[in-house]
Parts: sequence; C-alpha cells; structure tokens
Amino acid sequence: MTIRSFLGAIFLWLTLGIAAQSFAQSEPKALIDALGTADFKQAEVLIGQIAATGDARVVPALEAFAAGDLYVRKADNLVFMTKPAGSNFTLIDPLTGESAGEAPKAAVSKIRVNNNLRRVIRAAMGGLTLLSPEKSVRLSAADAVLKAPSAENLELLEAAIAKESDSEVRTRMEEARAVSLLSSDRSLAEKKDAIATIKKLGGRDAIGILMAASSSVDQSLKPDIDSAISSIESSLAFWDYAQNVWYGLSLGSVLLLAAIGLAITFGVMGIINMAHGEMVMIGAYSTFMVQEVIRSHFPGLFDWSLAIALPVAFLVTAFVGLVMERGVIRFLYGRPLETLLATWGISLILQQGVRSIFGPTNREVG
Repeated sequence: MTIRSFLGAIFLWLTLGIAAQSFAQSEPKALIDALGTADFKQAEVLIGQIAATGDARVVPALEAFAAGDLYVRKADNLVFMTKPAGSNFTLIDPLTGESAGEAPKAAVSKIRVNNNLRRVIRAAMGGLTLLSPEKSVRLSAADAVLKAPSAENLELLEAAIAKESDSEVRTRMEEARAVSLLSSDRSLAEKKDAIATIKKLGGRDAIGILMAASSSVDQSLKPDIDSAISSIESSLAFWDYAQNVWYGLSLGSVLLLAAIGLAITFGVMGIINMAHGEMVMIGAYSTFMVQEVIRSHFPGLFDWSLAIALPVAFLVTAFVGLVMERGVIRFLYGRPLETLLATWGISLILQQGVRSIFGPTNREVG
C-alpha cells in the first residue's frame, strides 16, 4: 500500500465516522421535525421511533408535545418548542433548549395532540428514563410504562432489566415488561409467562389489562387469561370481605370504648355525659395538631408523631373534662336529667368550636 492510498483510507474512515456521528445527532431532530406534518397515527409511530433512539434530550420536546407547546414553522416545517413573547413566540430548539429567535404567531402552527397521543408520550418518556442513575426516576419510569404499556418499549425494558441491580425496581420493570409484551408480536410461550406475571401483580388494574388484551391476543391464550382473571377476582373478593371485617371491628371498638366510658361515668358519678363523644373528638384533633406541628417544625420526628400525640391527647382531653366538671357538672350531682341537658349544650358548643377552628371537612391523621 502506498502512502497516498494509506492517507486516502484514513481520510475516508474519518469522513464516514464524522458523517455517521452527524447522522446520529440529527436523527432525533429529524424525527421531531417529522411530527410537524404527521397525522395522529403517524405521530404515534414517530413517538415510538423517537423513544427508540434512547436519547434523553428528546424528553423536553415530548413533554412540550403533550402540553400542546410544540409548534411547526410554516416556512420550512421545522419544529420548535415555544414561549409567548408579546405578540410573537420565542422559538426554542427541541433538542438543545437554546433560543432560535422569535416568530410571529401567524408564522407557526400548533401541532395537534389528543388523549391517545398523550398516553403514548407518557409511555415513551417512561421508557427513556428507565436507565436513569436515580432509583426514584427508574421506579417512576417503570410505573409510567406499567400504566401505559406499549410494545415499542420492550427492548428498552429488557435492556434496563439486564442492568438493574435494585430488586424493587427490577420487579416493577418485569411487571411493566409483561404488560407491554401482551401487545407485541412475541411468541405464545412468552405471552403465557407474561399472563402469569400479571396474575401475580393482582388488583383491578391487572384485570383491566387482561380484559383489554383478551380481544387482541391469540385464541389459544384466552383460557389462560380467563383463568388469571377468575383467580384475581377470587382474591379480591376475599380481601374485600377481610377488609369489611376489619373496618367493622375498628368501628365497633370505637363504639365499645364510647359505651364503656358512658357506663363508667354514669355508674361512678351518676352523670349522663352527652359530651362524651366530643371528648373522643378532642383527642383526635389533638393528634392532628401534634402532627401538624411536627410536619412544620420537626419533620424528622414524623414517624414518632403518633407516639408523641398519645399522651398529649390524654392530657388535653383530661383538661377539657376537668374544666367541664369544675365549671358545670359539680353543681348538678344527683340530678341526672339536668346533667344530660347541660352536657348536651356543652357538646354543641364543642362541635361548633371545632368547626370554627378547623372547618367542617375531615382532617387526615398520617
């Protein structure tokens, strides 16, 4: 080989490398620009191709598309993200985020988006963040794919699963893969395994996924889907029954405590305390206030908030009871009917006081 041919080969290699790199860099931009002239069906395909590039730079463009902030310039069909600038739009490059100048509003046209496209976009963005170094981001991405399954994300999911070391995230990714696999053209054996995975996932969402898939999968998979749905429904029925029993025991325990309190008060003091339920209410609102203080000033102690609130609720309720006894009830011993009327009036005062301070809506104890 002569020196001239050797140098020519090096030059050709460098030229091809630079051209390939330039194409790789421009490919996502070309796909985004193609959205400007695509209809809804074509846009779905393009979104899948954009996600398949694995380029995280396209995420802002997809977010802008879903929000309706993606526009195409009429003069050259180039696509930009926009921000209002008076009577004009500031044009922003969808990949680099850099400003591309301004354009009159009449010079650009909004790229239309519907709910189905938004679902596809959510799934695509979920796939693009599956390889994030942050666990929370990967978990959210897997959840997004799980809620909006798409066969386009299968390869990304499988690549992410192969690299995933966290067991929680890996399990969620495998569930998302199983859901996405049902809408793909993979083998029947893989789809049977996917149905078994979704069956383990359980819940009403899993039933919805299986019912949606039953209309499009191979007929030989119908018995597996029906069996999985039946199993999940049986499990849900059992847990619904168990939940109702638990709620009944919980409510019954509160009523039992209230009844015991009334019986003890009447048996020991001869008092019919119509404000006894309000004592329980004061204890509950004391717990709520303790949690609010901890949330605002000592968030690191929130896990201990119920333990801290327990003695506070007893002390506050005891103080209110002491004020009632010293201010009203001590003058009515031996007259149970009059104590009934007096404590009923106190109960109305306490109820209205709580409504005035906290409002009529329920308050959550975390």
